[in-house]
Amino acid sequence: VVNGGMSWRTPEHILEKWVREEGVEKIGAADMERHFEKVERRISVGRQDPESIGRDHQLLHAAAQKKGWEVIPNLRNQLHCAGSNNCAFGCPTGAKRSTLVTYVPRALSRGARLYADARVDRIETSGGKATHVTGHFIREGGRRGPKFSARGKVIVSACGAIQTPALLMRSGVKTASQQLGRNLTLHPNAKLLAIFDEDVMGWHGVHQAYQVREFMDDGILITAVNIPPSLVAMSLPHYGKELGELMQQYNRMVVAGCLIEDSTSGHIKNVPGIGPLAFYECTPRDMERAVKAMSLTAELMFAAGAKRIVLPFEGAEDLYSVDEARALLKRTVPRDSLELFTVHLMGTARMSDDPRRGVTTSYGAVHGIPNLFVADASLFPTPIGVNPMESIMGIVTRNAEWMVEHRKALGI
Repeated sequence: VVNGGMSWRTPEHILEKWVREEGVEKIGAADMERHFEKVERRISVGRQDPESIGRDHQLLHAAAQKKGWEVIPNLRNQLHCAGSNNCAFGCPTGAKRSTLVTYVPRALSRGARLYADARVDRIETSGGKATHVTGHFIREGGRRGPKFSARGKVIVSACGAIQTPALLMRSGVKTASQQLGRNLTLHPNAKLLAIFDEDVMGWHGVHQAYQVREFMDDGILITAVNIPPSLVAMSLPHYGKELGELMQQYNRMVVAGCLIEDSTSGHIKNVPGIGPLAFYECTPRDMERAVKAMSLTAELMFAAGAKRIVLPFEGAEDLYSVDEARALLKRTVPRDSLELFTVHLMGTARMSDDPRRGVTTSYGAVHGIPNLFVADASLFPTPIGVNPMESIMGIVTRNAEWMVEHRKALGI
């Protein structure tokens, strides 16, 4: 629902790495082919209709072609998207085929029951098996409501790479690997503002129509996104009158940025009374790549016709030429001056059939608790370098099939 909609299969070299280094069973590209195909049919993965592509992405595509950089159309889970560029905040037309309009209605029609505003506090176990979950409902205004308990022969945690390990930790789950909550990767992102001397109207057109993949071997992916004025303003190192004057040019802005494939990892710690806290520190190598990515992105925007680039570095002067963009590579940028963000959280309950390495088996079952499964990006043994939505859905589809095939052993 709150997702840009990019739908990419897990790169083959990543899947092969998981087989080779983590001993994950039947997850090679050939094994995953039919699972990805099934997901793509269900959520209508395809290219954008041409009329849904806005001026910001037309400029990005033309600039990449001009420079001879590899640029590809984005695959998204949409059906005749209208291009209202509200993807990350909920599609207003229903064109985005999120689980809200695909998997959830299908599950409900087959007997699933859905309870909203219900917070799970613990997964209870007995005799080496998960037996039920306990929690409480949330009333209007965030007030704590009545308690509940729900039993199941199989229990699945699909809370994401922050809340899944936190839930398992609260529940007293321990594994021999001691990797629960560790191995957090998150694809650091950085963005800049490119200002043109013409209206671009970035809010007309789809969220992301193209990706520049020229530098994927270096773990850098470049694209353009549009975000609302409030989010642009809050992330800028400008204040008062200066910020107001800059935001007057919102219709002439292209927000462009990059994704960096991690070379390190962090961890999650569950603090009683507070909740999960994430700890992650970029390596010098990743900081260098982020600066390089900003230089390349700025160079691309100047090729698109930008007249001014506002950088995400505290205290940095704006750029007005390609030469100034390239000169970024020679600068030492203090690590605490660079604004980074992320939307791709992965890896805190990673798969491995070796219980000394992984939190879960190849099919998502928590080691030592055979009927407790994880079904989210926590499962990823490594970062994947691309948008993770379809990877999550494909892997979980594969794991669900395994669960059905082994239902007698699982007691269901």
